[in-house]
Amino acid sequence: MAEITASLVKSLREKTGAGMIDCKNALVESGGNEEQAVEILRKKGMATAGKKAGRVTAEGVVGSYIHMGGKVGVMVEINCESDFVARGEEFQQLVKDVAMHIAAVDPKYVKREEVPADVLDKEREILMEQLKNDPKNASKPDDVLNKIIEGRIGKYYEESVLLDQPFVKDPSKTVGELVTEKISSIKENISVRRFTRYKMGEGIEKKADDFASEVASMVG
Repeated sequence: MAEITASLVKSLREKTGAGMIDCKNALVESGGNEEQAVEILRKKGMATAGKKAGRVTAEGVVGSYIHMGGKVGVMVEINCESDFVARGEEFQQLVKDVAMHIAAVDPKYVKREEVPADVLDKEREILMEQLKNDPKNASKPDDVLNKIIEGRIGKYYEESVLLDQPFVKDPSKTVGELVTEKISSIKENISVRRFTRYKMGEGIEKKADDFASEVASMVG
């Protein structure tokens, strides 16, 4: 039987929206065969997220979260298929959880496709320079270095992209996996559309006080 690795469980979870334990059990039952595991989950009614992914999400909620006594605030729009689901407790809780996560972790984008190409190019350029300046990697060919870089780009996504980030309340899953689980549970397609994060004073240049000059002017 094939080894049931964490990455294999994660892959099945992303495809089906089923819980982690259910995915692991299905993989064990299928001997590590992912296609058979999907079939097992479908028969048990657990694999529902993939079938709903293309359905239109025109309803939803704009939720908010304020943190640190008003120092950080977030607004996030999460969409679903019906107003009935949008008003439901489970969906409302998802919106609150995602808004809280954004306040805590400060992602820059919702999904990978939103990261501008020039940002990724600059990141790859920086990573390549770092590798070439490292004596352990300097002699390696570019194709090997490029593979290392792509692995590190995955880390960049994890740090910057909301759906790739470990969920702050349960780091064993990403925010994307949390949404997939809710699709399976609520039985409607759900999508995070956009968000804005505010930090009090952000972008304002604070003038440093010159205490000595101030005292001198008062004495003079």
